[in-house]
Amino acid sequence: MDHDTIFAVASGAGRAAVAVMRISGPDSRRLLAGLCRSVPPPRHAALRRLRDQTGTELDRALVLWLPGPASYTGEDSAELHLHGGRAVLDGVADALVTLGARPAQPGEFTRRAFLNARMDLLEAEAVADLVAAETAAQRRQALRQLEGELSALYRDWADRLLKLMAQQEAQIDFPDEDLPPEVEAAIIAEIASLRTQMAAHLADRRRGERLREGLIFAVTGPPNVGKSALVNALAERDVAIVSATPGTTRDALEARVVLCGVPVTLVDTAGLRDTADEIEAEGVRRALARAADADLVIVVAEAGHPIPPQPNDNQIHVANKIDLGGVVPAGAIGVSALTGAGLDALRDRLASEARALTQSTGPPPLTRARHRAALQEASARLADAQQADLPELRAEDLRLALRAVGRITGQVGVEDILDALFAQFCIGK
Repeated sequence: MDHDTIFAVASGAGRAAVAVMRISGPDSRRLLAGLCRSVPPPRHAALRRLRDQTGTELDRALVLWLPGPASYTGEDSAELHLHGGRAVLDGVADALVTLGARPAQPGEFTRRAFLNARMDLLEAEAVADLVAAETAAQRRQALRQLEGELSALYRDWADRLLKLMAQQEAQIDFPDEDLPPEVEAAIIAEIASLRTQMAAHLADRRRGERLREGLIFAVTGPPNVGKSALVNALAERDVAIVSATPGTTRDALEARVVLCGVPVTLVDTAGLRDTADEIEAEGVRRALARAADADLVIVVAEAGHPIPPQPNDNQIHVANKIDLGGVVPAGAIGVSALTGAGLDALRDRLASEARALTQSTGPPPLTRARHRAALQEASARLADAQQADLPELRAEDLRLALRAVGRITGQVGVEDILDALFAQFCIGK
């Protein structure tokens, strides 16, 4: 399948002024010549009339010929900048199939780029994150990873592990050479240094994953304190039904907002109280569960009333309905969802919390659970190496640690995750 020549529309779906169709594979030049008769010089855009096998004109398009290996996929490639009408796209696609190409599968262009060593697995994942980025902060994080900062860190660790393995193997292969004790002491010290650096990298409070996936802020509190009205005000649209009747909200309702460049899902939950109503009781149970798992809990009470306890240490307190004259408790933010008083201060506080939960310094943070799992395994193997009684056992632990780090960048053992990764891409990537 990887020897086929593939094509796909790389621009968005729907009618547009211009649509970009990508072609990649060994027959790209032949296909391009079959469409436009005259192939332009490499990497020069040229206007050409595209015709099918019968000579019927399909479009007048800008055409680029991109010979490998200096292309996105590392293969011979081409791009057709077409008029974006459905009839044009269908006609060109039919002509390419007739010439011997096939439609690409999701993520197949980027998969070929990975297999042809145009990027490693971390950079391929960054492409997916960049395409999916909703905010400027997500875009910046994806670009840092795409530029290879995270890959460079893991390659450095892999190189150091390789050197450690070589030193350890030397001790095994030449036991009679009376190597100085400083050699083994240096190996142990380097293992400890690597473990310390990995531990610091892992202790990031999931900032990168939180930014990539978005934060969850749960809005909780007793019934009829204005939680739904507050969510509507923060989202600047009617998300939840607002009523003076307690228990109106029975299930968790969600609204997506952006705070300081971070995507945040506000979850409006059922009012917390004891109730004999079976449906409302289930809503209360779900509200407690969402609060326990949320990145931040916004605990709402009516001004002049105490703030109820919550099953989450990361929380802020909001006293709503200050327009009614109630006293705002110490440490709480006083607002009125009805008049808008205090909402700017609340938005600033929420933005500050979102920034604190996602910002990081130094190298790019971990962005996926599989990175974290692999590094945890590598750290565990290094811990075993520190405690190993025999040099052969230590060498095996070092090999397993190297293998775990290599799985992150795709150097080893990636066959089982390639399909799952690239299936998340759009067709044209």
